[in-house]
Amino acid sequence: MSRLHTSVSALSVAAAMATALGLGAMAPAVANDKLVELSKSTDNWPMTGKNYSANNYSEANQINKQNVKQLRPSWSFSTGVLSGHEGTPLVVDGVMYIHSPFPNTTFAVGLDDPGKILWQHKPKQNPTARAVACCDVVNRGLAYWPGNGTVGPLIIKTQLDGHVVALNAKTGEEYWKLENSDIKVGSTLTIAPYVVKDTVLVGSSGAELGVRGYVTAYDIATGAQKWRAYATGPDEEVRLSDDFNSANPHYGQKGLGKATWEGEAWKIGGGTNWGWYAFDPDTNLFYYGSGNPAPWNETMRPGDNKWTMTIWGRDIDTGNAKFGYQKTPHDEWDYAGVNVMMLSEQQDKDGKMRKLLTHPDRNGIVYTLDRENGDLVSADKLDDTVNWVKQVDLKTGLPQRDPEYATRMDHKARDICPSAMGYHNQGHDSYDPERKSFFMGINHICMDWEPFMLPYRAGQFFVGATLWMYPGPKGDRQTYEGLGQVKAYDAINNKYKWQVMERFAAWGGTLATAGGVMFYGTLDGFIKARDSDTGELLWKFKLPSGVIGHPMTYTHEGKQYVAIYYGVGGWPGVGLVFDLNDPTAGLGSVGAFKQLQHYTQMGGGVMVFSLDGAGPYDDPNVGEYSTTVIQGG
Repeated sequence: MSRLHTSVSALSVAAAMATALGLGAMAPAVANDKLVELSKSTDNWPMTGKNYSANNYSEANQINKQNVKQLRPSWSFSTGVLSGHEGTPLVVDGVMYIHSPFPNTTFAVGLDDPGKILWQHKPKQNPTARAVACCDVVNRGLAYWPGNGTVGPLIIKTQLDGHVVALNAKTGEEYWKLENSDIKVGSTLTIAPYVVKDTVLVGSSGAELGVRGYVTAYDIATGAQKWRAYATGPDEEVRLSDDFNSANPHYGQKGLGKATWEGEAWKIGGGTNWGWYAFDPDTNLFYYGSGNPAPWNETMRPGDNKWTMTIWGRDIDTGNAKFGYQKTPHDEWDYAGVNVMMLSEQQDKDGKMRKLLTHPDRNGIVYTLDRENGDLVSADKLDDTVNWVKQVDLKTGLPQRDPEYATRMDHKARDICPSAMGYHNQGHDSYDPERKSFFMGINHICMDWEPFMLPYRAGQFFVGATLWMYPGPKGDRQTYEGLGQVKAYDAINNKYKWQVMERFAAWGGTLATAGGVMFYGTLDGFIKARDSDTGELLWKFKLPSGVIGHPMTYTHEGKQYVAIYYGVGGWPGVGLVFDLNDPTAGLGSVGAFKQLQHYTQMGGGVMVFSLDGAGPYDDPNVGEYSTTVIQGG
């Protein structure tokens, strides 16, 4: 099946395929409850973020501060694919599901004998997709649907060429396939799908090519489209609820998806979402961020450009937005606000227990909102070197800009912090509910910015700015090192518990564990473990290639394992991956990361660690073709 567009055709074809694949007849899905239960077990990592709170936190504590130095490789797996490996593998019921960047190969391996591939899915894609991918050909992960008793478990994947595919989780056979994005206009897919109830959410990419961003909900069992919500345009297409922003009318309410744009610029206005989702079963809302407006040149799009750069709270069943808070009205710096949303329940400064959402943004601000109504609770700088904004007014929600760092035509703005890469980008961070600490991987990169005018042409880059990037003030601008930081953040008391500099950006994200140890990978190819309370470096291991994914952990047969993708690439690795030397190439990243080639090279796969390297091959006979040794000739 190549495409499913209508609910009638999707339902009939999927029902027939269900019978053919032995998945049974379709029935109402209760996958939400099943996924919740799976996520509670330390044996599983069933979704990016571990659970619906997207906190990347595991209650596994076999690995702790005292013994983490004993971690050794247990087993590894090569995907056979170069370019950047973002996201994290999934583990469900003793099976690890592994994904790769383009060509978006998917593997299933059993944890008892991971040397044997249970199945693999290698799609055939239009190679044109590579040419319109913004920043390497990455993919951020898979989604798992546990089935509903009659329809069996599915793995959902996105492909760079704009297709979404459902696979039989037991066999790898295609169940349904649909087209979500049109690469002819530059719309690709790099996002990890997200499953809630019987719905799979899929975002969009391509704002750098003038793509109008949207999020789409599909029926998990059939592939039929339920609804689609755009970031720009008329209210009915943005899907605003009747009481949209009623708790905070100063955020803006109706009619602004067109009124804050000049003419019909909203039709090519960006606002794509290729980052991460979170979901609260109590509110029935899912949360995500829409990205930067297009083009980057702010002169070409007067107005606030709503609803790009917005934190959304949408009803999962209808797609209607209960609230939307725009963080950077009329963005001038490509501060695409698609970053991770982490949910927590904490007492605020007045002692009131609140359901919170915390979001470290590209613009250098970490925001905390009340996720029930969108109230802005706090907005702190990710680093004191953020300079485009003086502060965020908590009453209005508006950033108080410093005009010295504005961008405009016929002017080269200098030393803007953060750069377009943001002080935070795609990395999926973590939250430790026991310590009330958010562990964040940070970029420390600033830039010069010079805009230029250009016409819109479908399927071609629509940026309109030349960038030069370099380390922030705390880095070394002579050696081009000191491009990253890792921090432990207290959102209630607005302070950092500890922080440490890194040679390169901590691009991939972090993992928090009940053992009091947090983990992350580095672009120069290390996985590191630090004391969650003090930040002390407790252990590290050199991987075959740099890291742009986030670690995960699972238990199997009584042992705790830590796994991480290696495979340098993504936006910071564009120069290395495509052998570029012009410092302004790669939208400015080549200059910033010109030293990266001296520390790592390409290669992609998964490395799995355990205490003393214990694992499935402790018994050397596991996986052997024959255990019989015949003496003599």
